[in-house]
Amino acid sequence: MTGAFPDHFSRDSQAYATFRPRYPEPLFRWLAGLPARKAVAWDCGTGSGQAATMLEPHFERVIASDAAAAQLKAAERHAGVHYFAGAAESSALRAGSIDLVTVAQAFHWFDQPGFYAEVNRILAPGGAFAVWCYTALIASPEIDAVITRFYRETVGDYWPAERIHVDRGYRDYVIPIDEVPMPPWAMQGSLALSGLLGFIRTWSAVGRYITANRSDPVDELGRELEPLWGNPEMLRPITWPLFMRAGRWVG
Repeated sequence: MTGAFPDHFSRDSQAYATFRPRYPEPLFRWLAGLPARKAVAWDCGTGSGQAATMLEPHFERVIASDAAAAQLKAAERHAGVHYFAGAAESSALRAGSIDLVTVAQAFHWFDQPGFYAEVNRILAPGGAFAVWCYTALIASPEIDAVITRFYRETVGDYWPAERIHVDRGYRDYVIPIDEVPMPPWAMQGSLALSGLLGFIRTWSAVGRYITANRSDPVDELGRELEPLWGNPEMLRPITWPLFMRAGRWVG
């Protein structure tokens, strides 16, 4: 991707912070074992800081950035996490100062050559790099079928072109790392129907649909899901499988 940063998420940054799922804590212990040292981590494209705050216990300092200042305003504040607004491709971080670079669910928005050049500049010797994403959620076969149809048909034409890389689990990117396999982690959560619909409203395709049509397609989705869900206040277990590319940087 090239050109100006495509900000699909500032329309409701508080909803993004509220409804996006939490990553599994063991993931961050594993990530901390990748670089040669654990002084400073940079979470780039941090959004509302979900990954940055979970990196904090494992590094002396965490720096987290996003090109969307509105997202950072909704980020959870931690003493060991320093937020700043800035582009992934020009961070102004000191050369050779970072031990681990992470990008959670945002890598497909970056200009990869420009970002790789920046990572090559700021990583310390023995530094590591990890990007990951998630796509389809798993609730039940009946609910999953309805959401899949909504994803592909109702808002399918409104997904930005970059979304295809998420659907492919980032496997189509050439990344200059000595890659290591990731354990089979997934995010787990328990949501009422309103929570699930709130999460779906954070999708960039939903925002683009609403802008184009001046109506919210999630309202109709909720009506379709109600008889399948049962009591709408009932918490149902939800799973989001994770897809990761990680390893020591060799760029």
